[in-house]
Amino acid sequence: MRKSYLLRHFFLRLKAFIFLLLLSLLIFNTIPLSASSVEDETDEFTEDHSHGDIQRGERFFKGLLPTDRKFESCVSCHILTHSDTLNWNPSAMDIAQKFKGKDFAEFQSAVMQPNGKKMEASHKDFKIEEEDLKKVKLYLDDLAVTGPPSTGPTINQIVIFLLLGLLMTFALLDLIFFHKIKYRFVTVLILIVALVVQVKMVADAAINLGRSQNYAPDQPIKFSHKVHAGDNQIDCKYCHHTAEFGKSAGIPAMELCMNCHVLVREGANSGKFEIAKVIDANETKKPVEWVRLHNLPDHVFFSHAQHVGVGKVDCKQCHGAVEEMDIMKQTSDLSMGWCINCHRDTKVNFKDNAYYDNYMKLHDELKGGGIDTIRAVNIGANDCMRCHY
Repeated sequence: MRKSYLLRHFFLRLKAFIFLLLLSLLIFNTIPLSASSVEDETDEFTEDHSHGDIQRGERFFKGLLPTDRKFESCVSCHILTHSDTLNWNPSAMDIAQKFKGKDFAEFQSAVMQPNGKKMEASHKDFKIEEEDLKKVKLYLDDLAVTGPPSTGPTINQIVIFLLLGLLMTFALLDLIFFHKIKYRFVTVLILIVALVVQVKMVADAAINLGRSQNYAPDQPIKFSHKVHAGDNQIDCKYCHHTAEFGKSAGIPAMELCMNCHVLVREGANSGKFEIAKVIDANETKKPVEWVRLHNLPDHVFFSHAQHVGVGKVDCKQCHGAVEEMDIMKQTSDLSMGWCINCHRDTKVNFKDNAYYDNYMKLHDELKGGGIDTIRAVNIGANDCMRCHY
């Protein structure tokens, strides 16, 4: 009798624990994380403007108002969140930051009397009352302070991992104490499957630690490699001019961009908005804060000069078909295994490259017919100290 009471009591406690765990995870996933400084700025902004006006401006921006709207909503062109494909129109955050602190008249003129062929075509049938446009401006000013909507942390894997742990605990307790499951092999099977899945999750997380394959962040200026390297056939090393001689390929200065954009002031796809950022950065000498894509751990040494300048490695071998990318992304995982395999496969041109003249033994073997191909691994490319010193 007492044993059955203890079992019921245990299961009730277990159910309560699982319920509280799931509830806490749900609450954690829905609470927005924000800095106190941002909250202070938001409070200062909303002191002068009601939340109702800001929310009404948001509804106009997202196309929920007016109900009889006969034109495209603002958000259909000026997106609020990251997109995998390049949206040539300025994002809502771009517009918010540009007109933050500027008066309504300047904003109204830009919207209702646009400058540039692309923007004129986009705003041709756009009609909105002045009071409603003022509320849109309030919403954008608020957006410039609070930032774009946050998607919140993703915790699905944590939940699955914890539930598997609970399942293993229950199966183990049943195997030792409760004996509720009739067939022991079922309990053992549950333990083995849950353990294998957990080990695989941990192994995958450890392997992917520090890797960012397919990483394609939004950049402060919408720069399309497809337009520049593809359509206009600009050589990679014209912009990344230190690739052959330096450790880094380098980011071009705005002065170099102005070699073309001193004349090209309006893009066929982007209009004037993005190119105006280049011109402004060049005139104010304020550096553009580009987001770095390709990152290696601090304990890894890599030199573009060694690969591009000496090894004559084509850029696309590591970076993919850049000339086809509107949004630049990291195509390779840049793992140690990926580098080692490349060194094993990559042939080295010994005959026409003076850098390799000192490898006399290999030259003699080539001439004597002992070997017919030299690969990077044959000249020490996979020696640990080459990358980790």
